[in-house]
Amino acid sequence: QVQLAESGGGLAQAGGSLRLSCVASGRAFSSYNMGWFRQAPGKEREFVAGISRIGGRTYYGDSVKGRFTVSRDNTKNTLHLQMNSLKPDDTAVYYCAAGGGTITTITGYDYWGPGTQVTVSS
Repeated sequence: QVQLAESGGGLAQAGGSLRLSCVASGRAFSSYNMGWFRQAPGKEREFVAGISRIGGRTYYGDSVKGRFTVSRDNTKNTLHLQMNSLKPDDTAVYYCAAGGGTITTITGYDYWGPGTQVTVSS
């Protein structure tokens, strides 16, 4: 079991930046692939970014490539998502997830945080 808790969400203006963090407790953080997903009202949850447990390879959704950066600090059991050049379309609840399956799919994760709201104004 692992428990996840996101922080860092809030209100930003278009073109601005936010940094999300996810702290994990429980079983070894380093043994999990980690991911960020988001869900906007009336839309399905979508993959944003992920990082592998071995080698720290990163993956990004097409809509955030070049703007968002995912990183992990295994010494602090923490996952980060640096979001730059924010757009109103980035408005959503952002979820942190941990798992051992395919990094870019929802089904690849077993554990989820409660989510943090990100709102980008135009």
